[in-house]
Amino acid sequence: MPNSVKMHRNALRTYGLYLVITSLILSCGSPKKEPEKQEPVLKGTHRKVPDTITSCETGLPERFPARSGTATTEITEGQVSHQGMVWIPAGTFQMGASDNEGRPDEYPTHLVRIDGFWMDETEVTNAQFREFTEATGYITTAEKAPKWEDLKAQLPPGTPKPHDSLFVAASLVFNPPSYPVPLSDASQWWSWVKGANWKHPEGPDSSITGKDHYPVVHISWDDANAYARWAGKRLPTEAEWEYASRGGLDDGKYPWGNEDIEQGSPKANTWQGNFPDRNTGWDSYSLAAPVKSFAPNGYGLYDMAGNVWEWCADWYRGDYYEHIGKGIVENPAGPKDSYDPMEPGIPKKVIRGGSFLCNASYCKGYRVTSRMKSSPDTGMQHTGFRCVSSVR
Repeated sequence: MPNSVKMHRNALRTYGLYLVITSLILSCGSPKKEPEKQEPVLKGTHRKVPDTITSCETGLPERFPARSGTATTEITEGQVSHQGMVWIPAGTFQMGASDNEGRPDEYPTHLVRIDGFWMDETEVTNAQFREFTEATGYITTAEKAPKWEDLKAQLPPGTPKPHDSLFVAASLVFNPPSYPVPLSDASQWWSWVKGANWKHPEGPDSSITGKDHYPVVHISWDDANAYARWAGKRLPTEAEWEYASRGGLDDGKYPWGNEDIEQGSPKANTWQGNFPDRNTGWDSYSLAAPVKSFAPNGYGLYDMAGNVWEWCADWYRGDYYEHIGKGIVENPAGPKDSYDPMEPGIPKKVIRGGSFLCNASYCKGYRVTSRMKSSPDTGMQHTGFRCVSSVR
């Protein structure tokens, strides 16, 4: 194995990102289990979801405190505008997978009642995020270099310090191989690229010129939360996100229903062909697409499947659904803490919806019930967000 490849893999593992990537993308071969049957009991506890949810609610540590934009930039909560948002009516739905395609963390199904709320009709765009940074001077996580004294506190004792050349402002960029590779090693198609950030999504020589209507990417949860506060909005709860993504359909697998994603005409920006080395481009896009490139769901929401992963407000626990209990749960705001058995020492936030890299042979993250997760300080080339508001 070439030394450069070894160094690349070591860098991913040192920064605690290797397992984040694996847990984010890997679904092929995951054990499945049949959904549990339950008789709903029409009672539950009501939990009003606030319009401001911060990363400080549970006291969990950040992996790179010095890189967090909210640590150095004071964000004043703004006045919400409903322009570019759609109203999602109140309702009750069965949350979670009802078929045998889900991963274990998608079961059991449970009844959830959601109050009505406003939701951005599209993912937040480059133009919208630029307006935020120009107004506040905000610097994103990917634009700041991590510091060893902050990083080593998050690593096992005795972990050697990486070479100083790795302590640079950088982010993870999709770098597809030219030949088939084992799907168990995500470092085969991800690169830690110096100078990659929301303004340079493919690295320092790339730009977003002419891409105002593309979704902003390389956004950490901290970045998304800061933007939401500035806009007078908040990030959606996981329950709100799933409810909205269904578009009013009772039991559809996807935002458009049950038709397979590659049947009929293209319905979302995903990967077609052999992942990760060959994309046929059947949907006309190999990376992110401009928002509104595909038909909206029944609520008028675009790209609730594919394009880029979207941050939710909730902490992630793989066993969360198992402990919700029976009965109707009203406006659930997720668990009080995070636990990911794949990476137990690092708290995670939920991400939803899949991305342009999702493929049926590997990652069906575009299913409405699919749950994924990532640490709040991690941004990638296929991760963005949209906002919601409860203010009428």
